[in-house]
Amino acid sequence: MSQPQAPRIHPSAVISPEAELADDVQVGPFVVIEGAVRIGPGCVIRPHVYLCGPLTMGRGNQVFSGAVIGERPQHLKYRDEATGVEIGDDNIFRENVTIHRGTTESWQTRIGSQNFLMAGSHVAHDCQVGSRCTFANGALLGGHCILEDNVFLSGNCAVHQFVRVGRLAFLSGCSITTKDIPPFVVQQRVDTVVGLNLVGMRRSGMPRADIDAVRRAYHIIFRQGQVLPVALGQIEKELGHVPPVMEMVTFIRQSKRGINAARDRDREHDLDVAA
Repeated sequence: MSQPQAPRIHPSAVISPEAELADDVQVGPFVVIEGAVRIGPGCVIRPHVYLCGPLTMGRGNQVFSGAVIGERPQHLKYRDEATGVEIGDDNIFRENVTIHRGTTESWQTRIGSQNFLMAGSHVAHDCQVGSRCTFANGALLGGHCILEDNVFLSGNCAVHQFVRVGRLAFLSGCSITTKDIPPFVVQQRVDTVVGLNLVGMRRSGMPRADIDAVRRAYHIIFRQGQVLPVALGQIEKELGHVPPVMEMVTFIRQSKRGINAARDRDREHDLDVAA
């Protein structure tokens, strides 16, 4: 009977006695694992990574050189409370990604599964990130943000603290949002809605009829010039039987920060952007 394989740990790595590593975890040179860190099967921790507990990481995650996960939040009221980070399975964290632990307001920063965080991207304290999201290089999340599944944040864009981003939404490169982005919506520049993530919806397997219904809902909300409650009422009356449309309506009704308007109306278009 074969014996369990020991973790492959480089001799220069510094690992806390509190840490728990699955049998096949790979740990590269000069890694520091501090405190109560649990790392699941199949994870690869590359050189010069710093993992700070409390931190729980599922299976199959890859953490590239220079990443820092679980460090103290950049929050002036944080007083070393035992908050933490929870990470799911099969995520990729490229070079110099930073993910900060929660504060006492939420206690945990959470990352789902199958996300791809490219070099230099940042997830601040208390954020909740779903699954299959992509952060291009330099994308930034402020504290307490919520990202639903399949969100795409392009390079060097920024999401203001407490903002929610709906499923399959897309924020273009070097753009900023200070308000919530509804599902399927594309934003560019500063707080500017410009269209729908059609390619993302198609790739997700959404039926053509549902995509057409979402396009109709988008037109009612952003192009007809009605006040938002009236627009949402019209959508519920005409398209309330379409689940993705109601997903959009529910998101907007639950928004605390509000949503952005579509500007430059003569230049608006439904963007075929990949997500």
